[in-house]
Amino acid sequence: MDKLLESVTQSPELFPHTFDVRSDHLTFIRLTRTDYENASFLDTRILTPKTPSRAIPWHLVAKSIDAAQLREHCRFIFHIGHVGSTLLSRLLGAHPQVFALREPMVLRTFANPPPMFSGGDFDDRLTGILKLLSRTFDANQISVVKATSFVSELAAGLMSRSCALPAVALYVSAESYMATILGGPNSRQEAKMLAPSRIDRLQRRLGQEWRSTSWSEGEILALSWACEMSALAEAIATARERILQVDFDQFLNDPTALSDVFRHFGVAVSGGEVRAILAGPDMHRYSKAPQYAYDTALRVAVLNEARTVHAAEIRRGLAWLDRAASQYSVVGQALTLGQTRPR
Repeated sequence: MDKLLESVTQSPELFPHTFDVRSDHLTFIRLTRTDYENASFLDTRILTPKTPSRAIPWHLVAKSIDAAQLREHCRFIFHIGHVGSTLLSRLLGAHPQVFALREPMVLRTFANPPPMFSGGDFDDRLTGILKLLSRTFDANQISVVKATSFVSELAAGLMSRSCALPAVALYVSAESYMATILGGPNSRQEAKMLAPSRIDRLQRRLGQEWRSTSWSEGEILALSWACEMSALAEAIATARERILQVDFDQFLNDPTALSDVFRHFGVAVSGGEVRAILAGPDMHRYSKAPQYAYDTALRVAVLNEARTVHAAEIRRGLAWLDRAASQYSVVGQALTLGQTRPR
């Protein structure tokens, strides 16, 4: 067997970066343990001109996975975006028993598969990818995958698999979400870019098409929140006991709740270990760009300013949610989830 294929199954050093449906090839890149620890995103942003890569036909990858008898046992962090998922992943990854992977690009292909991707091929390849994402550097580690927000489209299906393990659903209330997005020009631009796909996704979930093209920014953000929250609500309904619900605002009010997340994932931690992790640098820097200082107090200040400057748009968004919830049970379930105090 190809030496590279042998090494694929031995450690996560060869990371499954992208899957090309048309050619049925999986591209691997080489990452060190430090690369994983530093990366906020395992997508195109991890690539450099010097990143080694190789595309391998899927049938050869599958043969290697089967020969090594790899198991699918990764845990997941599902979230709605801009709710501290990167911070939570970094805090978990600070423990030696957790191997944290942040936003593997390869899962996005399966969250929005092209029409040519048939059911059998989809399931076979997704299973193989999940087995590859379950590899760890150390035998006593567990793999915790922080998915991209729209990969939550897969959450219900992933949690209904026979081998599915515990997961976390991370979110904030609709009002807090809108203030968060409106508090930064980059997040506002991203929300605008993602709006068409979120409209399509929510319409598919509702089974009905909206005709309006005159939504305000606040209404678009409310719809975006409803889209992502309804995906989480569907997953929670599928596997309620295996999904720990975490409101990020409540988490910041009491970060020692990190111990609950560790226990949910099966990692035994002491109070001293949790306090040491929380006393580390992660709680005091911007998780997606750790070179910048950022903490709870700064976040509160940014959100409060956004609530003042954009009060009218936030009111429009909340009003849209109330109207939509009265018409569509899917939106109503999302709104109920966002207002429910997590266990």
